[in-house]
Amino acid sequence: MFTHLVGERAAELNDLLTHGGFRRSQSIAYRPACETCRACVSVRVVAEDFRPTRSMRRIQERNVDLIGDMRPAVPTAEQYSVFRAYLDNRHRDGGMADMTVLDYAMMVEDSHVETRTIEYRRRGPDSSINGRGTGELLAVGLTDVLSDGLSMVYSFFESGEAPRSLGTFMILDHIARARRMGLAYVYLGYWVAGSRKMDYKGRFLPQERLTADGWKRVEK
Repeated sequence: MFTHLVGERAAELNDLLTHGGFRRSQSIAYRPACETCRACVSVRVVAEDFRPTRSMRRIQERNVDLIGDMRPAVPTAEQYSVFRAYLDNRHRDGGMADMTVLDYAMMVEDSHVETRTIEYRRRGPDSSINGRGTGELLAVGLTDVLSDGLSMVYSFFESGEAPRSLGTFMILDHIARARRMGLAYVYLGYWVAGSRKMDYKGRFLPQERLTADGWKRVEK
């Protein structure tokens, strides 16, 4: 199922559809509607109640030298370089493998809702003042700001920085960011029970999962 997100009420519609289990891709909101399968489950982390596990705290400590800068969704050549390397290393056979720099620019820019990019770089001497890091770009999150949360549309990072566990770190940063912004949730997209690629999403607890009877809280 899909619909276009355009016009003056695109942000309001995106909010409503996200609450109903849809995801955004550029100017389209979509949701799987398989006749005999309900494996794809929308999940959102309850930001205020979330407490990191011991392993998550270690990941935070390993990345204490990084800072995320939330800025308008404008594509850059530096972002595409990280994005291209990420696809080649981790998703070489995926549906996005052939994306060009123009395709990437469309992914970032083709949005009629409040979308931001969060760039993660090493802290510099002025980071505490201007909120920005310095040096090379290590990770990027493409994020929608909803009325009740942050929706992580897509994220990618330098594969050569594997010990940092940057994917997990970005989710932890989004949860902390949602709290500071007074937002209740961080939307992680679809989770599939038993899927190794999506198993990580189930570790961010408490979270709510969308069922036929509405959002249900999961504590463990």
